[in-house]
Amino acid sequence: MTASAAPSPQSSGAQKTRWRPDPVLVTLCVTQLISWGTLYYVLPAVAAEIVADTGWSLVSVMAAFSAGLLVSAGVGVGFGGLLDRFGGRVVVALSSALATAGVALVATASTFPMFVVAWVVVGVAQAGVLYQAAFTVIGLRYGAAAGRPLLVVTLVAGLASTLYVPGATLLAEVVGWRGTYLVLGALLAVVTIPLHALLLPRRDPVPRQVPNGERMENPVVVRSSRFIRLCLGVTLLSFSVYAVSLNLIPLLSERGIDARAAALLLGLVGVGQVVGRVLFTVLNRVVPLPLRALLVGAVASLTLVAFALISGPFAVLVLLALLAGAARGALTLVQATAVVERWGTERLGTLNGVFSAPITASIALAPVAGVALAAAVGSFPLAVALLAGVAAVGALLVFERPRRGAHLTEVGRRALGHQGPCADRRDEDWQRQALR
Repeated sequence: MTASAAPSPQSSGAQKTRWRPDPVLVTLCVTQLISWGTLYYVLPAVAAEIVADTGWSLVSVMAAFSAGLLVSAGVGVGFGGLLDRFGGRVVVALSSALATAGVALVATASTFPMFVVAWVVVGVAQAGVLYQAAFTVIGLRYGAAAGRPLLVVTLVAGLASTLYVPGATLLAEVVGWRGTYLVLGALLAVVTIPLHALLLPRRDPVPRQVPNGERMENPVVVRSSRFIRLCLGVTLLSFSVYAVSLNLIPLLSERGIDARAAALLLGLVGVGQVVGRVLFTVLNRVVPLPLRALLVGAVASLTLVAFALISGPFAVLVLLALLAGAARGALTLVQATAVVERWGTERLGTLNGVFSAPITASIALAPVAGVALAAAVGSFPLAVALLAGVAAVGALLVFERPRRGAHLTEVGRRALGHQGPCADRRDEDWQRQALR
């Protein structure tokens, strides 16, 4: 975060960058950390206290939280269109204000229906402040050079669970769960609203260009087999990996692993996420675009198969927990870069919204679905084996056959203004291949 290549809108031809701190990137690092911590990770930390204080069941409390995530997925396409039209400053700042109001409603909800409504409000705000919005702002600002900024933001935001889960737990012991939400909601308002309102760009500086000046209309892209396969594949991979990793403790308990060891392995999944994001960014330099998502999917599938079959020794389980986390972390960056690297920055917000909606919904449903599947088949190991099959299908769907004569990241480079060797006579072939 100390140095990032800030885009230079004034440059023409080959895009020039100079290494200096980018205020937009620094802003998103800070605000994503606080937003993820407050809007996502606090609830698991205080859920038990909410149950004890209100008498609502734990299932009901988590269902309200999941309802908010599903709402976030549903309104994500609309927020993407708003980002395309108005830019990040207006949309993300107003969403931060709405998030603050939602957190206040959560803290003051006196009945369960009010609690559900509060999480619906938070869910709407999440679509405008969490990863989908941040990925769009970064993609519009950096174009095909978004890889390193995305890594920086996700690494910093990945610390949210590390900081907010124990922090919220300790704070709740002092001021209760309602006071915890009020305190952290105030921090959310004081920090994120002014930063988003003052430092995020009104419009993206990266020229939104496509070959021969032709527009790649959204309906054409989203109906293309390439877009559908990639979106469905990442959705299935995300669903299966989250369904297993978030139910790791009951899986391991069924295998005879004690609660403390199981909790340690679950914590290592978070460590693996950081490793996975770093490795994914490094591998981007040597692994062709068509094979990156396939590689992540293969690692995810094999890891789930191993979890289904292996019950020890403990060192092997540590390695599997790290691999599961690495797959989760890499999938975040696959989602973040999928659209901009293949279809450029034209209507990026809307396309990101369409692409992210089923992924967000699948992640929201994954924990409950994992438990339900295990109950239906009679054991967690068998459920994990079935989910490994789902992941394998997802890995096959994300595979893209390399095409001769057109590099798959050319769209992103043209969005930045680069004129590659296929700038003229291959433009038409290149666009057709990008839409397949």
